[in-house]
Amino acid sequence: MTVDDCILLPVPRKMVKRSGVCRLAGRCSVETKGAGRETDRWLREEVAAAVSCVARRSDGGGAAAVSFRIAVAPELFRHSQAYRLRISPGAGEILASDDAGARYAVTTLRQICRQARGGCVPCVFIEDWPDFPVRGVMLDISRDRVPTMETLYSLVDSLSLMKVNQFQLYTEHTFAYPQHKEVWQNASPLTGEEVRALDDFCRRRGVELVPNQNSFGHMERWFAHERYRRLSEKPEGFSLRSHRFPFGSTLCPVDPASIAFLKGLYRELLPNFSSRLFNVGCDETWELGEGRSRAACEKRGKGRVYLDFLLKIHREVSRHGRTMQFWGDIVLRHPELIPCLPTDAIALVWGYEYDHPFEEQCEKFAACGLSFYVCPGTSTWLSLAGRTDNAWGNLRAAAQAGCASGAIGFLNTDWGDHGHWQPYAVSLLPYAFGAAVSWCSAANRQEDVVPGACLHLFCDPTGKMAQVACELGNVAKKVGGRTYNSSSLFHILFGADRDDLFDEGPLAEATAEQCREAEAEVQRLRALLKRARSARTDGPLLSAEFRQAGELLALAARIGALRLATKDRRWSSVPKRIRCRLRAEFRRLSARQKVLWLKRSRPGGLADSLSRLPRL
Repeated sequence: MTVDDCILLPVPRKMVKRSGVCRLAGRCSVETKGAGRETDRWLREEVAAAVSCVARRSDGGGAAAVSFRIAVAPELFRHSQAYRLRISPGAGEILASDDAGARYAVTTLRQICRQARGGCVPCVFIEDWPDFPVRGVMLDISRDRVPTMETLYSLVDSLSLMKVNQFQLYTEHTFAYPQHKEVWQNASPLTGEEVRALDDFCRRRGVELVPNQNSFGHMERWFAHERYRRLSEKPEGFSLRSHRFPFGSTLCPVDPASIAFLKGLYRELLPNFSSRLFNVGCDETWELGEGRSRAACEKRGKGRVYLDFLLKIHREVSRHGRTMQFWGDIVLRHPELIPCLPTDAIALVWGYEYDHPFEEQCEKFAACGLSFYVCPGTSTWLSLAGRTDNAWGNLRAAAQAGCASGAIGFLNTDWGDHGHWQPYAVSLLPYAFGAAVSWCSAANRQEDVVPGACLHLFCDPTGKMAQVACELGNVAKKVGGRTYNSSSLFHILFGADRDDLFDEGPLAEATAEQCREAEAEVQRLRALLKRARSARTDGPLLSAEFRQAGELLALAARIGALRLATKDRRWSSVPKRIRCRLRAEFRRLSARQKVLWLKRSRPGGLADSLSRLPRL
């Protein structure tokens, strides 16, 4: 391996080739200076493990001892989390601005050592630091799918490998609040003990686990129970975009019982986290001003009523010694209120399309001196297999706008709308995209990140698994017009029995030929997947998850082609014998979905997720 062949994730901003190689087949000594005690131990263990891994793969003949010097010296750097890594014949040297920088240098060293040939790595000089001090991932655990602890631990290990340093679990009803069992008893929630264990696991890997509890909107799982319905803005339910919700989704901000309710939740939740941050959500308060707060909103304005309740939440968060994060969508509709926000709060600017106006929205917070993150997404939800091109465009646009406007963080969100049908495997490549562009968007191109993800994330030296992930996520683009926050094939699959499916919107542009091309593309990628060779312990499961996602796409494409070939494009117009075969395929894939779900996720929520399939 030469420096030119070296694949790193993220790609560092500066890497200079030096002459010679460093042979790592002999003994290794590690000298550290200036790091904290826990970091010091981690650095020694990780360097020794990386070198010994190389030694085990070589013959070891005639190898001299190699020494590594690691020093934390903040006075030598202008940036936090920065490092310089120098590999010379017989020695390695790391200088870092802080403990985090030293960790990231060793993480880079581990990736280099993974590619050693004949017990040798190339001599190289790397200088690097991140664009954003906070680079996070937020995983939705409230749309039916709650991961097992093993899955969460594995994910955190993967995130730390990519230099991600913040992790959030989006929670509506899936924390086991001792005083609210009826809400979570069928959801297989995370317990306080599990959260504390995960918090410790994250901390030891340089990742901050931030509590996340939506505290204003998206409360429908609570309001489904009579005990809590009295707290809602519209207990009788509401309508949104032609859909009728039988219960409310938004807390009533003018009811004193609402803030008292949140106080109780925070008392039970927050002691389980060591982080001083707290994401209280407060996005998408759909029916605010339509029910019990109507009079207050007419008198003071809907934006002011929203802000006043947010300020009450902020006071409670501050009493717990935390810094409040909140979604910025509602306040952005009332920009005149941004100067009234608490100066210590952190706004979360979210948007999930490649052309989302991050630059315009960030500037509104920056102009008022408020701290904020940019929050793009993986584009995996409502898609089955992801939306690769949109994900890359969205993540990169957020990183560039965030850097230009002074954002202090980048949070890559992974939602699970409509039953969280996308498998774990589908989210990995967008996680890598986000980690790369939030580290250094200028140095990380898509064509660099995909091989980096394949080698270091999928652990597949053939490069095929990441290629499949990348291309499978673009299959749905072949069908119909542009979709937003979803894919065309997802809509076909879950709307298979709807007579008006192809009457309007993006699917009105779909053709039978487009669907046939999409199905053929899935079959090509299935053949390519067979050539992948992931060395991960869950490698076979990753392959199975990609196969499942592909087969669901293929089934959707087949249904689309058959319906679009009929005169009225209705499900009932497809010949009966073919409909019977499609029903059987639905049943087969539904059964496999259940099996794969239980490999990584808890049973609570599974039945709810499966119930979202159309009744054919």
